[in-house]
Amino acid sequence: MFLAFSGAIALSWSQDQIALAIPLFLGIIASALSETDDNWEGRVRALLVTLICFLVASCSVELLFPWPWLFAPGLALSAFTFIMLGAIEQRYATIASATLILSVYSMINIEQHGGTTDGNFWHQPLLLVGGAAWYGAISVVWCALFSRQPVKQSMAQLYRELGEYLIIKATLFEPLRGIDVESRRVALARQNGRVVTALNQAKEMIFRRLEGQRGSRKLNRYLRLYFIAQDIHERVSASHYPYSALTETFFHHDVLFRCQRLLDQQGRACKRLAKALLLRQPFEHGQSEQALEDLRASIVYLRAQRNPEWTPLLRSLQALGRNLATLEDQLSSAHNPDAVVDQKDASLLDRSPRSFRDAWERIRLNLTPGSPTFRHALRLSTALLVGYGVLHLVHPTQGYWILLTTLFVCRPNFGATRRFLRQRIIGTVVGLVVGWALISLFPNPLLQSLISVVAGVVFFANREKHYVIATAAITTLVLSSFNQVGDGFDLILPRLIDTLIGALISGLAVFFILPDWQGRRLHKVASTALANSTLYLREIIHQYEAGKQDDLAYRLARRNAHNADAALSTVLANMLQEPGHYRKKDADEGFRFLVVSHTLLGYLSALGAHRGALAANESNAESDAEIYAAARRIADRFDAIAANLQSRQPIDDPRGEQNALVAIFEQEPTAAQDDADDERRVIQTQLLHISRQLVPMSEAAARLIARPVETPGEGNGGDEKGDDGKGGDGKGGEGKGGQENSGEKIGGKAAENA
Repeated sequence: MFLAFSGAIALSWSQDQIALAIPLFLGIIASALSETDDNWEGRVRALLVTLICFLVASCSVELLFPWPWLFAPGLALSAFTFIMLGAIEQRYATIASATLILSVYSMINIEQHGGTTDGNFWHQPLLLVGGAAWYGAISVVWCALFSRQPVKQSMAQLYRELGEYLIIKATLFEPLRGIDVESRRVALARQNGRVVTALNQAKEMIFRRLEGQRGSRKLNRYLRLYFIAQDIHERVSASHYPYSALTETFFHHDVLFRCQRLLDQQGRACKRLAKALLLRQPFEHGQSEQALEDLRASIVYLRAQRNPEWTPLLRSLQALGRNLATLEDQLSSAHNPDAVVDQKDASLLDRSPRSFRDAWERIRLNLTPGSPTFRHALRLSTALLVGYGVLHLVHPTQGYWILLTTLFVCRPNFGATRRFLRQRIIGTVVGLVVGWALISLFPNPLLQSLISVVAGVVFFANREKHYVIATAAITTLVLSSFNQVGDGFDLILPRLIDTLIGALISGLAVFFILPDWQGRRLHKVASTALANSTLYLREIIHQYEAGKQDDLAYRLARRNAHNADAALSTVLANMLQEPGHYRKKDADEGFRFLVVSHTLLGYLSALGAHRGALAANESNAESDAEIYAAARRIADRFDAIAANLQSRQPIDDPRGEQNALVAIFEQEPTAAQDDADDERRVIQTQLLHISRQLVPMSEAAARLIARPVETPGEGNGGDEKGDDGKGGDGKGGEGKGGQENSGEKIGGKAAENA
């Protein structure tokens, strides 16, 4: 960004036309907002499409600007069309959103020239597109020279989030009575969402660069690190026994403390690995070896007590110990990922549309009032239309900041809109104060140009995580830039008023125009989470029958299960931002369901972590077949709960089925089997824990649907296919990215990156 802004400033000063900087700046900003991660060849293709869209949009604004009655419906129609294009794929959503932003920039630029084209129709569009092309060229060259830098940063972020997940998981083993375990489980579920997002982002970055570069040693190294992170995530997600039972039974022993200490150290090791990746330093992991030996010694001591009441718990603790030992090996292998044996299936699922028909089908599925994308498109187009009418009533010469605020603030759901609305207003006020101070203290045009460059860099450095700072920076850039071609002080009050008006319009639109209250589709998101967990269970069963293999199908099922769990967490977080009248008790019931869902996912992860153990032993074919059949009965029952939850139908009491399944899994093996096949008993124990979730899951689901049926069109529609349709990358970074908020970016740029 520094190079792009500096180049624009240098050109305007060299031509002694400082006014050139404004359209160039606007083009640079719009081009940067349209950027998505890709290899340099992909960026070239995306840049060409972006420039064509920008040119068409800018020329259309130039052509229709003098005729408001034609311009208004054209603005609404184009906004609706562009947002719907975002249903195809994230890159299309990003380009479409940036095109809408550039359209508003074109209006602002025309107003700066008195509302006319000065007899040169092409002059201003070419300057805007020229600024966009200048940034695009820098971006392509930078990507070609440092193609792996984003991958490295993404991988570091992934291991940071994994480290935090491990540390939070360690708190569940804290041997204390009376602690709020449920709140810790909610925190763990939320952190799991962040890990899922990081996995999805890392997968996409690696996938885009692997296209045509399969032989790259460094890329293959990052791919192996990604696989290691996936395995770590599965193992750390595993739950081998209810923590409350472990705490109560072994309260006076040190085994839980040993588990906590080991997990905490492994979490810190993940964070050290993240730092080593960023700094390109070697990663040495050996600090957890003693903690692992201490844990093993503690388990051996407990087994030596020969307490029959401890037998089931000790089997689980042994399985936990083996799981943590494997996790330790995986962390050690991250020291030299090139030494890791290649995966049998290292393929990644490409979610890009394969044809025009495929793209149109994705749009068609969202052309329904039940689709959040459709609702957002209709809501935003209406808000822009209203904003355009208001600006002509208030001050038509400077009111286009109303439209710009509407574009940035209006999001697909109320929670996100409320958050960005507040941050936009605060950031604008701060930016106006700072901008006023800077242009007053530094009247020199050259210094103000430098301030503009710095403000632009600050904006892009903070727009993802610190929106208040980003808004303040872009406001400062506007004041310092426009002050060089006029009186920037005259812009302060209109900018503030327009921001408030645009924010008000956005808030009213989200509240009244097809409002997408999260509680109205909570049961559907919960149903999707349960259905994906069931698919994960079925795939695990298949792995036991066919033998362990990390193939695409298994990794897809595993990642979609975690993505759906993260999506549920995101929906609940958004609900907390909504008015109490609309969320009522839904959030509380939703969090209870989330705890049960995440607990189930933990038991499934443990079952997946031990997969292959039954398949490796061919001696007990009959008992194995009985276990497989019982596991499928569990899956069938969970599927039935998910289906009833989706359709809001009464849920049958599964107590009888649960008792029958528990009886199967509680059958003690023979003495010979017990000594020779302890692994088989661990698997049986995990299925026992999973079967015992039938009643809690059915009760949690029943509470979610114990509300009046929603009105037609109030539920989720086309976008509900996310985890199964658009989502999914078998490499684990697949699915819907865990973030069901396609509106975290302007115009629907999704947080999903899987």
